[in-house]
Amino acid sequence: MYLPLRAILTRIVRAGHLVVVSADGTTEEFGDRSGSLLRVRIADQASERAIAFDPSLALGEAYIDGRFVMEQGSVYDFIALIMQGLAERPLPYWTRSLDALRFGARRVLQFNPVFRARRNARHHYDIETSIYDLFLDADKQYSCAYFTPGADLDAAQLAKKRHIAAKLALAPGQRVLDIGSGWGGLGLYIARHTGAEVTGITLSAEQLAVARSRAEREMLGDRARFELEDYRRVRGRFERIVSVGMFEHVGVNHFKRYFRKVRDLLTDDGVALIHSIGRTDGPGYTNPFIAKYIFPGGYYPALSEVLPAVEKAGLIVSDIEILRLHYAETLRAWRQRFLANRARAAEIKGEPFCRMWEFYLAGAEAAFRYQKLIVFQLQLIKRIDALPITRDYMQAAERRLAMRDSSGGDAARMAGE
Repeated sequence: MYLPLRAILTRIVRAGHLVVVSADGTTEEFGDRSGSLLRVRIADQASERAIAFDPSLALGEAYIDGRFVMEQGSVYDFIALIMQGLAERPLPYWTRSLDALRFGARRVLQFNPVFRARRNARHHYDIETSIYDLFLDADKQYSCAYFTPGADLDAAQLAKKRHIAAKLALAPGQRVLDIGSGWGGLGLYIARHTGAEVTGITLSAEQLAVARSRAEREMLGDRARFELEDYRRVRGRFERIVSVGMFEHVGVNHFKRYFRKVRDLLTDDGVALIHSIGRTDGPGYTNPFIAKYIFPGGYYPALSEVLPAVEKAGLIVSDIEILRLHYAETLRAWRQRFLANRARAAEIKGEPFCRMWEFYLAGAEAAFRYQKLIVFQLQLIKRIDALPITRDYMQAAERRLAMRDSSGGDAARMAGE
């Protein structure tokens, strides 16, 4: 085995039982032999060197190419074992030099003018809508769900929409802007249950087609319309703004402009709710595998980077909620569903895509369990008296929405209360 790679594994894998079959055919063991055996094989010496020099990128690439093979256990099991070790012992110094370079280059990599933002969105969301059908819930919610005891994925995603709608303090007739509306699920939920008028914007042509088709099919076209548009080009005023899973695509260079735009689009008594992945360990950079293969131009920010931009925009943070392990549970459900439908995914996109997607879902789940990733929800206002002074209205709204979810009620019933 390549000596630097052996040094990394010896340093990181103290617990567990890992067996590595090297390119030269030799077998080495790491860990204290506790837990289930994991056995991996590295096909060539070039892959060993690449993984030792740049494990954050090269491991995923070797897995995609079939040069890093799981012979016993899953790739999630391997990544989780490594991440648990990294929580106690960092990688050796020669890998940390790349960290410094990536942090230094992050503003270049996250420079997302309109044309680049559109290209980045197409890279991820315009692959094949049928791929997302294989692992998402029935409503195509592609963001962190809100798990309550005993909830499955569909129930947890419904609870997420309910939770967000309650925080928005919605009322019939209000104008709502949904920035990053995806396949339309949240916008349609708001229009259906509250009587608000929703404008959803996305940069994905495939998402737009699905959202418009759903609005027409559900006869909600008069209350929910969807457009192919960048948030920077939206005009008008809205009583409510919601953005779920889109802020991760903004980029650190554009935080000030983003929140100034939210301020300009909100009415004086308006409310905004921003739901985003974040990090708890301060400013960082995007994992290179994610940046190259999954979300180019994306970044998961620390609140210490976000809140100054909010303040400079003249907005008031009226509520912050941190969702800790909810995304880990969401990703586990997605990964299990994807693996159950893997044969179909291979028919659509091929085997390398399947390995890439499995590595992405496995790595993301492990990161939310063992590294410093969370989800935050920021509630923002322009005027200090825009909302009640206690959070009781949120719980009351959530209970009313839950009753409608279970009874199939709609906005007409709500408006008549």
